[in-house]
Amino acid sequence: MNVNYQLRKTKLLQSLKQHQADMMIISNRQNIRYLTGFSGNAATLLMSQDASYLITDYRYFERACAETSDIEVVKRDRDAERLGQCIARCLPSCESVAFEAAHFSVEQWRLVAADLPYQNLFGVAGCVESLREVKDELEISYIQRAAQIADESLGEMLSLVREGVQERDLALEIDYKMRSKGSEGISFDTILLFGERSALPHGNPSNRRLKVGDLLLVDFGAVVNGYRSDMTRTYVFGKPTAKQTSIFNTVQHAQQRALESVKQGIDYNSLNQVAHQVLANSPYAQFAGEGLGHSLGLDLHEQPFIKPNVPNILQAGNVITIEPGIYIPEFGGVRLEEDIVVTEHGHQCLTKAPQTFEL
Repeated sequence: MNVNYQLRKTKLLQSLKQHQADMMIISNRQNIRYLTGFSGNAATLLMSQDASYLITDYRYFERACAETSDIEVVKRDRDAERLGQCIARCLPSCESVAFEAAHFSVEQWRLVAADLPYQNLFGVAGCVESLREVKDELEISYIQRAAQIADESLGEMLSLVREGVQERDLALEIDYKMRSKGSEGISFDTILLFGERSALPHGNPSNRRLKVGDLLLVDFGAVVNGYRSDMTRTYVFGKPTAKQTSIFNTVQHAQQRALESVKQGIDYNSLNQVAHQVLANSPYAQFAGEGLGHSLGLDLHEQPFIKPNVPNILQAGNVITIEPGIYIPEFGGVRLEEDIVVTEHGHQCLTKAPQTFEL
C-alpha cells in the first residue's frame, strides 16, 4: 500500500481555491511530510495549481529527491540566495499567495515577504492540518504498529519494577525497549512518576525511588514512519489502599463511558461531558483533569481536541486518545489512556496493554 500524495495535493489545491489563493507556502515540517513524504528538516514547500517545488539545502537535497516524487526539488545556497528570492525564482507570476500563519514568526515572514513580488500575501490557519484529521488505512496501520511496540515494551519494563528503582531508570528502560523493537524514537519525553509525583500530569522522571504502596504512572509512545502512539497506564506497587482503588475505578469508569459513546457524528463537547459527568459525581471532582483527549498522528497533539465547548463532530478515521485523569496534590494521580480509531458505529482500540492496577 502506497501513500497517494497526488490525492492529498489535490485536496489542498481545492482548499486554496476556496481561499482564492494561487499558491501556498508551507513551512511546517509535518505538513510537508504529509504532502510529499520528505522526512527531513530545513525545507519549504510551494504548492500551486500549475507546479510544486520543495526547497531545501545541500544537507537534505539527495534525501529529498529519494523520498519524493512528482515534485521538483530545488537546492538553495543559503549564503547566496535568500528564501524569498528562491520562492520568487520558482514561481515568479503568482498574484495571491497564502502562507501558514501558525508556523511563521513575524520576523521570519517579514524577511521572506520583502523579496516576494506578489500583490496579495495573506496567512491561513489549519489548511493542511484539517486534511490530516481523517487518517487513511496506511496512516492507521503505522499508528497501530507504534501502539503495538509500546504495548510490548511496557510489558517488558514492568518486569523490572522493584522497590528502590528510580523513575528515570524505568523511563530509560522503556525508551530503550521501544527503540530496540523498531521505533524511530520516542513519541514525546516519557512521563514516569511514583507516589505523590504521579499527580503531575506532565512531570519529568526524577531520581525518586519506588516504595511499597506507591502509585506508578507511565505515559509514553513509539513512532513508526513518523506516526506516533500515546498510552498511559497507572499501577500501584503493592496492595492498594481503599482510596487508591476508588480513584482508579472512577477514572476507569469515566474512560469506559466515553469509549462506549465514541462514534461518527458525536460532537466533542458531548463526548467530553460523558466522562466529565462520572468524574464530577465522584468525591474527586475538584481534582479531575479538564480535557478528555486529542487526535494524534504525525504530531502528538493534533486536531481534534476533546474538550469542553467544542461543537465539532468526530468523523470516521479520526485517531484520538481517551484519557481521563484525577490528580490530587501531595497524594498522587491516576490517568488511563487509549488510542482509538473512530468508526461509523463505534471505535477500534489500538492500544492493547491490560489496565491492571496492582503490581
